[in-house]
Amino acid sequence: MLDREGFRPNVGIILLNQKNQVFWGKRIRTHSWQFPQGGIDRGESPEQAMFRELHEEVGLLPEHVRIVARTRDWLRYEVPDRFIRRDARGHYKGQKQIWYLLQLVEPDWNINLRATSHPEFDAWRWNDFWVPLDVVVEFKRGVYEMALTELSRYLPRYDSRGRGYRGAPRPRNNINEGEGENCEPQGSEVSMTVQFGFMHTQIRMELPPGGSFDPDPQNSLEKPKPEDP
Repeated sequence: MLDREGFRPNVGIILLNQKNQVFWGKRIRTHSWQFPQGGIDRGESPEQAMFRELHEEVGLLPEHVRIVARTRDWLRYEVPDRFIRRDARGHYKGQKQIWYLLQLVEPDWNINLRATSHPEFDAWRWNDFWVPLDVVVEFKRGVYEMALTELSRYLPRYDSRGRGYRGAPRPRNNINEGEGENCEPQGSEVSMTVQFGFMHTQIRMELPPGGSFDPDPQNSLEKPKPEDP
């Protein structure tokens, strides 16, 4: 479904945890990372499409999140011809997107990359809000920057003393915080060492069932797959 100018309506999702970090997904069988996004089907509102894509790509339901904000207008990006299917060239120009800022209000073990038979991601992690745009395919970087800039003003105020968001519901503790002796792990935890200048820092992250992790996604970027109109 294209508009008169050749842009397909689309939604993008920026999902926050309780530290104002964002969900960052690795596209399946590639080394590129991105936010969840997807097309708006005929008859769908942007919000309906957002919740559908949230479940299809991340495995979350409406009750797992709350909507913090959305972009006021469409944000557009054009797709170079070499990334467009041959049968779509000439009438498909790119995507126009409404971006949503969501807050996760339930433990992150609810995230499931295998919620459907056609997963978009094979790994995920929490990343600082200002994501590294150099691991995003080049023609999407401008839209990412515009969406992050517009929605950054709505970030909930995070209490660094560990009390969660002020004025926002605090989620239940996850298994890493000791939520009872009968809790079963929902995914696998990965430890890795990251070098920042001359310093080495040990970080830990939890992957969902069936997920995998590429320890350095910036070293081996692959070309994106052709986009569908």
